[in-house]
Amino acid sequence: MKAAIFITFLFFIFAGNVLAEEKYAEKVNWHSFKEGMAKARLEKKPLLVDFGIVKRCPRCEFLMKNVYSKDEIVKKINSDFIPVFINLMKELTPEEKALGEKYDYKNDCLLLFLDSEGNIIKDPGGKKMCFADKVEPGVFIKYLEQVKTKITK
Repeated sequence: MKAAIFITFLFFIFAGNVLAEEKYAEKVNWHSFKEGMAKARLEKKPLLVDFGIVKRCPRCEFLMKNVYSKDEIVKKINSDFIPVFINLMKELTPEEKALGEKYDYKNDCLLLFLDSEGNIIKDPGGKKMCFADKVEPGVFIKYLEQVKTKITK
């Protein structure tokens, strides 16, 4: 009886993690890094690259609940960017690892804006547009607009 309860408990934990990962990708049309780079080069669009985890990360949970769930933001991401999600709970490809190391991610969550060739986009002040912490929805939408403006010039 205890074994059956334990197995049921494990099932719900595993199912919850799978559902959380699916929910993370529910509205935003996420791509793998390899697919995203190819698509960005072909379509000449910037990439939004999110190194993250699905569960138990305050930053990632905040983005999922407060940013990637907002229709206005999702529409902008899906139409103007190539969104890439790199799940830090899985083994990274050599390209993903190299990208993370290039921007000093230290195996932790990181959000990057890259041009269609994979180079970091800088804000008007010349600072790299990469974030290790959460970004409020209002600030995030401004960054999306800045990137789009910079790329279309």
